[in-house]
Amino acid sequence: MPLNIIFMGTPDFSVPVLDAIVSAGHRVVAVYSQPPRPAGRGMAEVKSAVHRRAEELGLAVRTPLNFKNEADREAFAALGADAAVVVAYGLLLPKAVLDAPRLGCFNVHASKLPRWRGAAPIQRAIMAGDTVTAVNIMRMEQGLDTGPVCLGRDVPIAPDMTAGELHDELSQLGAKLMAEALLRIEAGDIVCVPQPDEGATYATKISKGETRIDFSRPAGEVINHIRGLSPFPGAWFEISIGGKAERIKVLSAVETKGNSGAEPGTIIDDELAIACGAGAIRIVRLQRAGKQPMAAADFLRGTRVPAGTRLPL
Repeated sequence: MPLNIIFMGTPDFSVPVLDAIVSAGHRVVAVYSQPPRPAGRGMAEVKSAVHRRAEELGLAVRTPLNFKNEADREAFAALGADAAVVVAYGLLLPKAVLDAPRLGCFNVHASKLPRWRGAAPIQRAIMAGDTVTAVNIMRMEQGLDTGPVCLGRDVPIAPDMTAGELHDELSQLGAKLMAEALLRIEAGDIVCVPQPDEGATYATKISKGETRIDFSRPAGEVINHIRGLSPFPGAWFEISIGGKAERIKVLSAVETKGNSGAEPGTIIDDELAIACGAGAIRIVRLQRAGKQPMAAADFLRGTRVPAGTRLPL
């Protein structure tokens, strides 16, 4: 028998899960998402990806700022849901909300728990050089991503995979796993296993201060940093073009030879190879401020960056 589901999510990562729940025939009694936020040059309020998709599906959307208001908690409980599905919603839920659905609240988390609990598991896994991650379906409790794991699938991280590519793969897999989990919940045979304490790490939100590329690090670490922040928010360096400092976002790069003891941050050839603390990288794809992404070769056709140029660190 189909379940009555409350869906809670905000970014585009969450949308495939919502679609999978609807396609499976469950009744979505309400969708919760973060409130519209100012965005763009005009700072007009923009609805979240989940909000927009829910409206396309004809689903009721609620956007409380948080659940500190008793009325919001009571309105949530009054929906009489069998379960809540939470995917990158953006809020820690209070006990009153977690306890309201008859069968509990279930979360799609994009990591191999207990590794990378928290806000940015996809980016942190790549930035740390992990070769494997996962999607886990977790029964939620009050701790930050500490609940028991009900279902999971490992996903290899290829050496050249970016956060954007991994995001898309995990989003689709999360949708499939949640659909499977709801079938098990509906049948009453879901088994959730407590997480071990050993190996727990925390994926803190990416700060603006850590997006600048530090060329004093080894080339492999610089590559992981670039991959983990590509395409958004983007790892960057600064260079002088026509006497004016310009920020260049690096979308992809590869390790290369030819450092020859150059100081970190030095351009070592005419093809955008840059010396690192150990080894060197060559930029493959980049984006200038206010411009579309482009191949590094196309950038060099219009901008001369000679060997020996020192990038500010």
